[in-house]
Amino acid sequence: MPEVRARIPDRNRRVPAVTRISPQRWTEVRAAVREVAERFCRLVLASDPDAMATADWTVADTAAHVAAISWQYTSLVISYDTERPIDGVRELLLSTTVDNIHTGLNEAMRRNFTQRDPVALVATLRSSVAKVLELTEDTDPASTVVWLGGASLPRAGLLAHLTNEMLLHGRDIARAGGRPWPIPERQAAMFFELFVVEIIRNGVGVLLDVAGPPRPGRIAVEFRSAYTEPVAIVVTDGVVSVEEPGRDVDVRLFFRPAALNLMLFHHVGRLRTVLNGGVRAWGRRVWLLPAFLRKVRLP
Repeated sequence: MPEVRARIPDRNRRVPAVTRISPQRWTEVRAAVREVAERFCRLVLASDPDAMATADWTVADTAAHVAAISWQYTSLVISYDTERPIDGVRELLLSTTVDNIHTGLNEAMRRNFTQRDPVALVATLRSSVAKVLELTEDTDPASTVVWLGGASLPRAGLLAHLTNEMLLHGRDIARAGGRPWPIPERQAAMFFELFVVEIIRNGVGVLLDVAGPPRPGRIAVEFRSAYTEPVAIVVTDGVVSVEEPGRDVDVRLFFRPAALNLMLFHHVGRLRTVLNGGVRAWGRRVWLLPAFLRKVRLP
């Protein structure tokens, strides 16, 4: 009889993560961007435009920032070569990183998009969201556009990003007027699954570039929540990728999507997020998490 050998699974085999863009997620993110846009517009119209929403921006400035992004997306969702509605934006797109976006791209939009009337801003946002939804209605949600830093972002991720911008900046505006602004966990989860995971899967370009040599070696962090599929984000010698979770992860991180988004965008500090139970981390090399977050970061 021929010798029969047992098939021993390779515990070190690393499997690339499958796409998180399902037909259900595509339907959900389209509904979310429409619903959040209308909620954001009502909030802007009910708020004092001169109140300070952040340390540097008034309510009107914050609303203008969101309206400008949505307006830019009416052309970006078509192609990189499409003419932009705001001057000075296309020239900065490919060189933008998470570290220079505020002094570069955001400043160019603030300088060249001067509208601050709340009624006009709401009209721009509503029409832009409607146009983006119209332009993407019959497209493949996994098809990509050239995004900041030359990253490849699926169109589903672009809608998730716009939804997240309205959710986070809506919180800034609401806090300025002492108004409630809930961030639904399922809507927040779309940003992680359709934007964060998918932009890494497709290529981040120079978006996450950091000065100096990359940290050598591999750091794998498994992300889990009640609203997302488990996934591992991996940094290997400075290169970011996504994988299906395996036994060789260094850190396991459980998160509430809204809390994670607020932390990553520096709206809430890391310590406060941890103390409130928004993020919990453990694992065999949990001390590597700060190094991981120096690479996998948001503005």
